Amino acid sequence: MKNIGELMAKAQKVQAQMTILQSKMEQQEFSGEASNGAVKVVMTGKGVPVSVKLDKSIVDPNDVETLEDLLIVALQNVRDNIDGYMASEMEKMQASLGLPPGFKLPF
Repeated sequence: MKNIGELMAKAQKVQAQMTILQSKMEQQEFSGEASNGAVKVVMTGKGVPVSVKLDKSIVDPNDVETLEDLLIVALQNVRDNIDGYMASEMEKMQASLGLPPGFKLPF
């Protein structure tokens, strides 16, 4: 059964590449912003916060709700950037292994 052996070899390659990608994501930083850069958030690819920058013009003690909303938008933006990067890397990995586009890996 040559096909099962090939499948197992591909699975091992995928697992090794996933380990490398996970390590890379721990080190790589992604940014997100809201209100044309007035709120900037930086996180690692694993979701660990690195920094938050606020433009003084949006800090209004009488309107904390707007600042809270902008922080949520910036956090979602950085999360979307991380997810997009991961999807792109997974597509590259699948293509390099000859797996069909959209193939769902179990890990």
